[in-house]
Amino acid sequence: MSRYLYLVRHGEQQDAEHGLPDGPLSPRGVRQARAIAERLGGVPFSGAWTSPLQRAQETARIMTERMPAIEPEPSALLMDCIPSGPGDGMPHAFASFFGGVTEEEIEAGEAQMADAFSEWMTPSREDRHDLLITHNFVIGAFVREAFGADPWRWLGVNQANCGLTIIRVRTLKSPALVTHNDLGHLPPELRTGLPADQPY
Repeated sequence: MSRYLYLVRHGEQQDAEHGLPDGPLSPRGVRQARAIAERLGGVPFSGAWTSPLQRAQETARIMTERMPAIEPEPSALLMDCIPSGPGDGMPHAFASFFGGVTEEEIEAGEAQMADAFSEWMTPSREDRHDLLITHNFVIGAFVREAFGADPWRWLGVNQANCGLTIIRVRTLKSPALVTHNDLGHLPPELRTGLPADQPY
């Protein structure tokens, strides 16, 4: 039996470039959410969960309007967070990221992600398809967990707005990354949210 996790980053946030912590989707973010809803419309989802933040909840609402069989449930385990602190072997170039991050934020993020992995990265007794609408760092942490990589390796694992990552969780086998940051459903003008120096 397999559990498939469909990890979707929220759509583009209105005025995200101004550094606002949360807010509604931009018009482009609404189009992104509609596009991935079309992409996933035929998946027999067992359930859907969303970060409680506004940009994720709005993405979830738009997506599940086209999926009437499921109702998204807010989960604090999918909140935006810092999944771990720096660690051995981490490139020096990443060190500056942690300059404004407190030990309390790191500890809270580590605890949150440990609970999230317990909730969704465990095998199921039946085939399941679970939709998780969340944030870039959280998705990076799920990918890192799938590979069993060092805790800091979520850094640099980036996902565009409404990009699609799928992880297969299997009984008696390691998790498998089926696809990461798939943007096939988004035309070039809707591909946002990656670092400026990272090609789409």
